[in-house]
Amino acid sequence: MAILALKSRPTEITPDAAKSGAIELVRYVCAIGAMQTAAAIPRVVPITHCGPGCADKQYMNLTFYNGFQGSGYGGGPVVPSTNASQREVIFGGADRLRELIESSQLVLDADLFVVLTGCIPDLVGDDVGSVVRDFQKRGVPIVYAETGGFRGNNFTGHEAVTHAIIEQYLGPWDGVREQGTVNLWSLLPYQNTFWRGDLEEIKRLLEGIGLNVNVLFGPDSEGLSEWRNIPRAQFNLVLSPWLGLSTAELLARRYEQPYLHIPVVPIGARESGAFLRKVAAFAGISADVVEAFIAKEEKRYYNYIDGFTDFYSEYWWGLPARFAVIGDSAYNLALTKFLVTQLGLIPAKQIVTEDPPVEHREAIQAEFRAIDDDVSVDVEFVEDSYTIHQALRNADFGHKPPIIFGTTWERDLVKEMKGSLIEVGFPASYEVVLSRSYVGYRGALSLLERIYTTVVSHSA
Repeated sequence: MAILALKSRPTEITPDAAKSGAIELVRYVCAIGAMQTAAAIPRVVPITHCGPGCADKQYMNLTFYNGFQGSGYGGGPVVPSTNASQREVIFGGADRLRELIESSQLVLDADLFVVLTGCIPDLVGDDVGSVVRDFQKRGVPIVYAETGGFRGNNFTGHEAVTHAIIEQYLGPWDGVREQGTVNLWSLLPYQNTFWRGDLEEIKRLLEGIGLNVNVLFGPDSEGLSEWRNIPRAQFNLVLSPWLGLSTAELLARRYEQPYLHIPVVPIGARESGAFLRKVAAFAGISADVVEAFIAKEEKRYYNYIDGFTDFYSEYWWGLPARFAVIGDSAYNLALTKFLVTQLGLIPAKQIVTEDPPVEHREAIQAEFRAIDDDVSVDVEFVEDSYTIHQALRNADFGHKPPIIFGTTWERDLVKEMKGSLIEVGFPASYEVVLSRSYVGYRGALSLLERIYTTVVSHSA
């Protein structure tokens, strides 16, 4: 699925029409984009059973034109693919897949292979499970997930991959829980442009109050050894509005493992402190330990904020007062909460773009309605960029130029509106991201730098 603008549009389009028709300037990829979920686990290599070009499009869109993150050990150009053709459509592609798995074992050094299917094998009915089970019986570390594009996007594909590893790779377990160990389920690797730095900061915070963290994805993960230790953990932590919940529920059924769901990813001192206190209470950690760590972090944080206030108080008259956030529910909610409660900005438009499952939407809306004690925010669920941009044009940003937290797709619109753009989500094609984070205490400082450097540069 390429990221392309449509050549023409009707003069007017309703949200319902956009939902049932074409989506312009899409902000996610196909379910098989979860190949990068697999690649985000150290020494795991995805194998794609799909048409030619499918895997390359996922790689280029998710990891290149989205912060230029790089492909990792097993992602991007490393990924083997059957490149299914007309022959596989007519005669089936099971033999081609079997041949590819055999070859991949000889050429690639991996701790686990994850087979992901595209539209062609899912539509023609290839028995991928049978092929993979043959290799599993021979002791090959391999699992499979059905991720044809019609099954959903890479958010649902991500859950399919995590379920596949848990159900097909992890064995039964009835041992003693490791008190103080937590499995972290949070931001979507590669889709979230800053996922590596964000997971690093979240892990640092949790370790700061005495927890041992199975971060599971990214450079701080120990790879398959962490995944094998998932059943041992005291509990699972789902840190997002909805992503990861079905995985935690699976683990609860399979291993009777409890989980804690915190919908708001913390940004800044206020939310980070609240986050740590909730986790500590659930884990049974001494309040004295937690408060000592929070005090240390806040001392550092507010020391920097104290310096920032000189700028903020001097330039307040020229700074944006109203903002909009366009992006997935996790970052949208986290950013809105931070900007309202800690900077005092006024929300003008909040649009969630990843098409979250219907059963989770009321809970997401409830979180936005409770942004602060006296602030309630309406949120819209829209995927089509034409509709999104029309909504931004019609939003009330007051008499000052707006600040938009969005993606590369908003660049031309923000220029038209004479505002400032902070690219915080997919695709972020004008950001080069290595280890930057926008969450926690340290990430919030980086976010403030990014916001007001952009604003000052724009006004110069």
